[in-house]
Amino acid sequence: MSNQIGIEELQKTSKKVRIHIVEMLTESGSGHPGGSLSATDLIVGLYFCKLNHDSARPAWEDRDRFILSKGHACPALYATLAESGYFPKEELMSLRKFGSNLQGHPDMKRTKGVDISSGSLGQGLSVGLGMSLSGKLDKKDFRVYVMMGDGEIQEGQIWEAAMAAGHYKADNLCGILDNNGYQIDGSVESVMSPYPLADKWKAFGWHVIEIDGHNMEEILNAYDTAKTIKGKPTMIIAKTIKGKGVSLMEAEPAEWHGATPSKELAKEAIAELR
Repeated sequence: MSNQIGIEELQKTSKKVRIHIVEMLTESGSGHPGGSLSATDLIVGLYFCKLNHDSARPAWEDRDRFILSKGHACPALYATLAESGYFPKEELMSLRKFGSNLQGHPDMKRTKGVDISSGSLGQGLSVGLGMSLSGKLDKKDFRVYVMMGDGEIQEGQIWEAAMAAGHYKADNLCGILDNNGYQIDGSVESVMSPYPLADKWKAFGWHVIEIDGHNMEEILNAYDTAKTIKGKPTMIIAKTIKGKGVSLMEAEPAEWHGATPSKELAKEAIAELR
């Protein structure tokens, strides 16, 4: 179930999740630290305060749904699921290992708490819209949250889903844009600029909320506001920092999209996070 815990406790949980991320990726020697660290506060705030879910019943029919469309950031989701009680924290260290339940992208058939397999970029919003419309047809009151990357929204399927969501007035659908400004080949502005972001989503019939994606109070307020919006979906554009919490990664965001730290660098990062 959703909890109502304080800002300070949520911030402590975000630190724990970030430490898990660094440890997991160092152990695996493969993965994506930058976008996992940038998404952490948004995912933690959702799971520990606003998402209606139950780790003892992962398939509970009336649960809220969360789709990590930018599936390469799954270390942030896995660490949050473990902290939420979906599986033992010790299992986190099996990330990307042969036979592990924690694959390099979310797999709904292997990992408790994962609502949809993802990682083929651009598809999550379409799936989320389908879930939200299904809920309306079944007269359910669950909500659907879809997290996307700002490099990902260069995909055309995102905008087909955005247009359909606006047309069908999917007000139980909430998009979360992890706007850290970078993708695998560099800054999103230099590769294929998605700006101005708010104007685009508004033009497709969405209610738009712009926040600091590391300010927990703003994050929680945005989730609360999204629940009050009727007749249209909501997009939360969260300005974030790639590699948040680890100064080396923050300083070189493009270099840490898909590179993992050495054991020595990991020790420094964990000490900094603590």
